[in-house]
Amino acid sequence: MQTVVIVGGGTAGWLTAGVIAARHKARIAAGQFEVVLVESPNVPIIGVGEGTWPTLRTTLRKMGVSETDLFRECDAAFKQGARFVGWTTGAADDAYYHPLMLPQGFAQLNLAPHWLAEGGATSFCDAVCPQGQVCDAGLAPKTIATAEYEAVANYAYHLDAGKFAPFLQRHCTGTLGVRHVPADVRSVEQTESGDIAAVVTEQAGRVAGDLFVDCTGFSALLIGEALAVPFVPCDDVLFCDTALAVQMPYDDPDAPIASHTISTAQSAGWIWDIGLPTRRGVGHVFSSRHITDEAAERELRQYLGAGAADLPVRKIRIRSGHRARFWKNNCVAVGLAAGFLEPLEASAIVLVELSAKLIAEQMPATRGVMDIVARRFNDVTLYRWGRIIDFLKLHYVLTKRRDTAFWRDNVDPATIPARLNDLLKLWAHQSPWFYDEFDRLEEVFPAASYQYVLYGMGFRTAVNPLDIAGETSLAHRLRRENDTATGTMATKLPRHRDLIERIKAYGLQPV
Repeated sequence: MQTVVIVGGGTAGWLTAGVIAARHKARIAAGQFEVVLVESPNVPIIGVGEGTWPTLRTTLRKMGVSETDLFRECDAAFKQGARFVGWTTGAADDAYYHPLMLPQGFAQLNLAPHWLAEGGATSFCDAVCPQGQVCDAGLAPKTIATAEYEAVANYAYHLDAGKFAPFLQRHCTGTLGVRHVPADVRSVEQTESGDIAAVVTEQAGRVAGDLFVDCTGFSALLIGEALAVPFVPCDDVLFCDTALAVQMPYDDPDAPIASHTISTAQSAGWIWDIGLPTRRGVGHVFSSRHITDEAAERELRQYLGAGAADLPVRKIRIRSGHRARFWKNNCVAVGLAAGFLEPLEASAIVLVELSAKLIAEQMPATRGVMDIVARRFNDVTLYRWGRIIDFLKLHYVLTKRRDTAFWRDNVDPATIPARLNDLLKLWAHQSPWFYDEFDRLEEVFPAASYQYVLYGMGFRTAVNPLDIAGETSLAHRLRRENDTATGTMATKLPRHRDLIERIKAYGLQPV
């Protein structure tokens, strides 16, 4: 393999280019390897994916990106998890956190049974983790003295996706040696075996390669049109198929910035609310089978209040599902070309990261071994998509809401994946833990994530006190350590907006 051609830009294309180029920078410097990105100058990126997962810190660090520059150039803020409002009962006090920190002592002991045995008077998040209270207080997850990418509390980012892709482009072309070809693809050349030999562009002619990465978004020019890999819908499980997005300015330039995504349930979907330094990114994700576009827009504007009456709304159709195969012949799909699910839990960008990492680390030495790598890639990636579908559906099946057809339909047993259904039966008797099929090296959502959602939404696992009697002293110690950590963070962490402004002014210490 000497030439990797990525077709399509945006976050998926440039992240993939950066991950591959960083991994093979020695070969690129020696002139033995090339990463080429072909991007249409006439097709805009989707550009509304503003939430990320903590993996992005490792990805950007390996690419050599400055975290200070990320904050200065991408209107970035910190993300410490998600707060779900109205998902369980719809009552005024219905809210819980899915934080990004693991429960205290997670590698030593499962605290969930001990919390359950005590009756769960304190929320599960507060009982085992400081991060919910850190978010409630409007605090950042680190201080200006914490080095780039290091953390006091685990974090990801909220960022302006429209600025993030050009930021990555500048780094990839200026630092990592990626060759950028601004051109529109007009046709795809294939060999007799079905491999892609080249893409033929309007402005730059023929661009040949050994491996092609399809990052052409929903159009899926290579994996879908040229190679005819079928799309597998999952709209029978996840109903949301439309989003209305809006950019909401702050009333006060010094207004607090939420350091978590706020996901507020509606009659037929939910609203995301993401705080950036200069504005909020807000959108209503809903099922068009359960509500009209007009009614969904009314719910969105009602959520935003009087100041949103004249703000333009952007409509995005969601095709929920994924390709039957992600790597066929010498073409692999990444990003929207591979598939898409509703943007709950910021799963889209993390799938791009994991796919790019796998391609970079398992780069086939020759065409002769590519099919072996492709089979492994397809197995791992199909598993990941399935687990994400399970986890997203978990947020719906635990609801006690029956006020609209959307919520009633979501608890229909026919819409629940078999694996998730089995786990729910198991979790009635034992709390989620490492052995519950969370056995892959890089699980997107570990057992802790399932615990936060389950117990945040009122699910209860039966606990026999005798089963945990020998662990009581350790559990009490870990709970005390969590209380201490919560108090320390409350006094030492800065206000979220204050830290962002200090980063922009002074920068973080490079690693």
